[in-house]
Amino acid sequence: MSAVLPPVGHAGGHDHAHGHDDHHGAPHGWRRWVFATNHKDIGTLYLLFSFTMLMIGGLLALGIRAELFRPGLQFVNPELFNSFTTMHGLIMVFGAIMPAFVGFANWMIPLQIGASDMAFARMNNLSFWLLIPAAIMLAGSFFMPGGAPAAGWTLYAPLTLQMGPSMDAGIFAMHIMGASSIMGSINIVVTILNMRAPGMTLMKMPLFAWTWLITAYLLIAVIPVLAGAITMTLTDRHFGTSFFNPAGGGDPVMYQHIFWFFGHPEVYILILPAFGIVSQIIPTFARKKLFGYASMVYATASIAILSFIVWAHHMYTTGMPVTGQLFFMYATMLIAVPTGVKVFNWLATMWRGSMTFETPMLWAVGFIFVFTMGGFTGLILSMAPIDQQLHDTYYVVAHFHYTMVAGSLFGLFGGVYYWGPKWTGVMYNETRGKIHFWLSLIFFNLTFFPMHFLGLAGMPRRYADYPMQFTDFNALASIGAFGFGLMQVYFFLFIVVPMMRGKGEKAPQKPWEAAEGLEWEVPSPAPFHTFETPPKLDATATRVIG
Repeated sequence: MSAVLPPVGHAGGHDHAHGHDDHHGAPHGWRRWVFATNHKDIGTLYLLFSFTMLMIGGLLALGIRAELFRPGLQFVNPELFNSFTTMHGLIMVFGAIMPAFVGFANWMIPLQIGASDMAFARMNNLSFWLLIPAAIMLAGSFFMPGGAPAAGWTLYAPLTLQMGPSMDAGIFAMHIMGASSIMGSINIVVTILNMRAPGMTLMKMPLFAWTWLITAYLLIAVIPVLAGAITMTLTDRHFGTSFFNPAGGGDPVMYQHIFWFFGHPEVYILILPAFGIVSQIIPTFARKKLFGYASMVYATASIAILSFIVWAHHMYTTGMPVTGQLFFMYATMLIAVPTGVKVFNWLATMWRGSMTFETPMLWAVGFIFVFTMGGFTGLILSMAPIDQQLHDTYYVVAHFHYTMVAGSLFGLFGGVYYWGPKWTGVMYNETRGKIHFWLSLIFFNLTFFPMHFLGLAGMPRRYADYPMQFTDFNALASIGAFGFGLMQVYFFLFIVVPMMRGKGEKAPQKPWEAAEGLEWEVPSPAPFHTFETPPKLDATATRVIG
């Protein structure tokens, strides 16, 4: 299973891979990127953009943790601290994780389904380039009068009605990012439904394509809801409406209902593509077929559908009637069932498999371990009486980061190590990859595990100061956060940069001998044009036949 395996012979269909590179290959210079319509180039742009935003969001997180290293006010005042927490959340969710998964979709979905490109190539270009002004506007709000928005990443009224002009910049940036997401999602849906190679039925698609199809439908359904909520905030601020302003008869709790109707499906938008990546990696390194493919598809769809009826579990403390609390409690606990099915299927795939633990597999197994822990704390928070004690404490921060960081981010890292050789034509350094994994895992747990205890002890979130009894756990969390941040810089400098520069051992066409799927039927690195004529597939729809 090592990088030194000889290249596997191309199983026919080689002309599909090479296309006509000789007379319309990749354009050169800045035009290649500014006017990019090739799905691989746009995927690369998305991934580089998301990593940049990850670093900016990470710096804000380190600012938060530096302030919380010990009690008292050290570095920032409470207003700036609240700006840090708000912007950290917005940048990580909308600037880092979501664009990273769209980058993976752009790169992998056409390769996996045997399509020549995405369905709407120019719209694909626009959906990426919209992110740049939005990101500049969001990050630049720190330099506006009154500083960046400081209302929490959820942008709750009435705080948002009292913020300075940066709030309007933030709302505009979110609108632009939302438009980008909707365009990207429409592209993914149309590509998957209309451009699969002949013989690839929906139930023969790779799991990653399935999870993205479902995620794209979720995005199309809920991004307009967020747009509505922030537009109503904007009209409350400037046009005399009173949707959320109690002084005019408005209701701040209505904002929470609208926001969380978007916000809870959004959590699954951020995790389902990671489920898809892990479902590709585990069968490869266990050298077995994925256990229960159909049940995985149905479980993913079930999670997506149920995500629409659980939004108010974020709102147990708003004075909700007991009947409402019971409904949302049971509906939330129900989501544990399809999620448990997925975890069971991954474990069953690994059971008695011939497993090896190259770096992608380490990330996948680490994902299952830590995401499951985050899932259990979610189950605890689903219970209304417990949640009323833990609401807005660090227990919720711990739970959220165990699902989002250990979920989404670990899945993304696993995907980079798994498909990176196909993208760049170069194998990463296995030792460095393992250093990145193990130290990230240790520092991640050092950062967020103590937060469970802080939350149980009653430490509220989004506070710049705290009493002495919380000092030790906060110091541990801050040390872990700086270590975790440092490991991501290590990842970029010692894994990503050498692969992008072509430094390292040349990757064979199929670096993982048990990998299945059309993406392994093209050379490494994947040529600029692939599958210009639809490939003829074998019965499993995973190989090209002559």
